[in-house]
Amino acid sequence: MADQTVPEPTEPNLPPDSAPAGQDRPAAPHPGSRDMPPWNVAELPDAPTFRWKQWTMLLGPGLLMGGAAIGGGEWLTGPIVTARYGGAMLWLATLSVLGQVIYNIEISRYTLYSGEPIFTGKFRTLPGPKFWIIAYLLLDFGSFFPYLASSAAVPLFTAINGALPFISDDPTVADDESTLQWLGIAIFVLSMIPLIFGGKIYNSLKYIMTFKIVAVLGFLTFIAVFYSTVDTWKEICSGFFKFGTVPIRAVEDANGNGVLDEGEDWDSDGRLDVIEPGLSLVSRDAPETNPPVEFKVSAADGTTQSFQIDALPVTASVDTDGDGTAEGPFEITQADLDRKFLDIDGDGIQDGDNVDNIFTAAAAGRELPPIDWSLVAFLSALVAISGSGGLSNTPVSNYTRDQGWGMGKHVGAIPGMIGGHDLALSHTGTVFHPDEESMPRWRRWYRHIMRDQLVVWMPACFLGLALPSMLSVQFLARGTTTDNKWEASVMTAGALRDSVGGGNLGTTFWFLTLLCGFLVLAPSMAVSADGIIRRWVDAFWTASARLRKLDPKAIKQVYFGVVVVYMAFGLTMLSFAQPQTLLLIATTIYNFALGLSCWHVLWVNVAIMPKPLRPGWPIRAALFCAGLFYLLVATVSTLQRFVWSA
Repeated sequence: MADQTVPEPTEPNLPPDSAPAGQDRPAAPHPGSRDMPPWNVAELPDAPTFRWKQWTMLLGPGLLMGGAAIGGGEWLTGPIVTARYGGAMLWLATLSVLGQVIYNIEISRYTLYSGEPIFTGKFRTLPGPKFWIIAYLLLDFGSFFPYLASSAAVPLFTAINGALPFISDDPTVADDESTLQWLGIAIFVLSMIPLIFGGKIYNSLKYIMTFKIVAVLGFLTFIAVFYSTVDTWKEICSGFFKFGTVPIRAVEDANGNGVLDEGEDWDSDGRLDVIEPGLSLVSRDAPETNPPVEFKVSAADGTTQSFQIDALPVTASVDTDGDGTAEGPFEITQADLDRKFLDIDGDGIQDGDNVDNIFTAAAAGRELPPIDWSLVAFLSALVAISGSGGLSNTPVSNYTRDQGWGMGKHVGAIPGMIGGHDLALSHTGTVFHPDEESMPRWRRWYRHIMRDQLVVWMPACFLGLALPSMLSVQFLARGTTTDNKWEASVMTAGALRDSVGGGNLGTTFWFLTLLCGFLVLAPSMAVSADGIIRRWVDAFWTASARLRKLDPKAIKQVYFGVVVVYMAFGLTMLSFAQPQTLLLIATTIYNFALGLSCWHVLWVNVAIMPKPLRPGWPIRAALFCAGLFYLLVATVSTLQRFVWSA
């Protein structure tokens, strides 16, 4: 653990470059931008000796961030994606988590060496902190949206009232939107308490995340063992490895023989489904008094038909199998318009969703059906917040410092405003001289960080993805979608209740699932808020010449001031926007931010750190590819939302 006071470095401002032990060291270089202060130099403390019997030594930043990782992506976007496509799209989450593991280890590499969080290291690179402050404020903007608090309000409301909140687009109709907003505001304010009270904020958050992991994963594991099937787990586990699988729109009768053959029943409803056309409203004439006067029918072959109507129902012939020939006629009712698709078989689910694999299609020499881009925003969101995502991973390096690992022992930690009176935080990092005495210690610290990420954080991420996905795959009908923007966080609770037969047992499971959803989302709001505040406070604490004049113990007042500013912004956003809107805005920026941050971390670790401590070429290549993956996902999502769908 970090010392309670900031110790004086034993060799102030000595160089970080390599030289054999006992030889004179050259004049200390000033790495990167001259607007940042020079490092101090001290001895690297030794890493603790790891033994499996002492498993609590693994409970470091990986535990805290692992608890936070079971959050929005897993509970909000996971059920939306897996309810519609099963486990087939989870390979995107696999790539995201693996990329973040490499990223987390590499940002901790810098902190082990310097005692500084990675944001401070980024500010040391040219053209300097003024440029990077503006760049990262833009990239981090999505993190400021408190979508976790607004989403956590939904299961809480549902548990209290016994039913989903009623939301109406008609402003003249009384609904529950204002109640949800007030609940979201209350959750947001309460999530700030651990950031104000206690000694070391890091320890307070770690206790909260420990409780969350035990409670949430314990309940979901119980459901998985006693109420899910082997086939469900086969689908989910195999989905993590179905690289290249993409969503398409296709009929189930793949061979055209009119018989339901093995493997063709995508949604397990016992019928050969066609592609049910989408319905989209084009205009209304005095919508408060008259019915819609124009709507479009989108056929399987990509064509659309417009209808001018005075009353419903109407009949239309439309292509439902993609062969270019219209079938029907079908009757289109007001209920069809309300659900936004022509429900030919009357099951309430729009048929036609399916998946295909670009690699198997290419190997078989067949043409891949057109990719369905309608859910690309949620697929992008799944990538963005599987694990942590965006810049919300960067606190791993801050927590590595606060844990007192590596050179973090010489720097200090951020205390709570109330409590932690003896804690302080140095204004600049402290590095060590990589010689024959310190390098064995360095390697032990690096292995310690790898264990923290590979044994704690990564399994927590995959479990956090698999278990909520199990709920939707097992208990929701394949192809289930929702237009209720508030429903994503509770859509599986009712299905689980009905599956176990209702009654007291069903009601108990329903309530526990809602409580589980609340515990997934609400505590993560505290860690998310701390991560945002911490990375910026830490960066300015070193980058700002004015702040560097303050006493190291004044960090608590600076941190508290930023908490107040963040609360004001969060309360404003919660007063106006719905959770799904906040989620999609945030995650669009998340992927751009994480992709560019991967490349910047690579730059920091190669340009600033001494040669013996730099990552090898395999790690450099992996970090570069991870950045490329996030940027590609972000670009596709942005193009679909603002260009292709225009």
